[in-house]
Amino acid sequence: MNNIIRGIEQAQLKENVESFNVGDTVRVYAKVKEGNRERVQMFEGTVLSRQNGGSKENFTVRRISYGVGVERSWPVHSPNIEKIEVIRRGKVRRAKLNYLRSRIGKSAKVKELIR
Repeated sequence: MNNIIRGIEQAQLKENVESFNVGDTVRVYAKVKEGNRERVQMFEGTVLSRQNGGSKENFTVRRISYGVGVERSWPVHSPNIEKIEVIRRGKVRRAKLNYLRSRIGKSAKVKELIR
């Protein structure tokens, strides 16, 4: 039974997913349906968390829009995501950046990872 479920989940995985981690600044190009037409909307922000694994893997992105924090979560392998573009690599020491929710301005920044 487990082999059947594993086979179904393997078929749902995307092949060209760019690698990104928590703390990275990413640009997510998501497909949005409005009536009978479809367009691509960009959402740029810091990755707060990545959860689960395989076909069920999710990630949360946060940005500040007009002084208000906005968070969105997507499945990594969703057909509604056209592409994920990494803008900056972040240098962080934890798996979840929930402390960024209570910070504003310079204290809400994540240091850039220089390789």
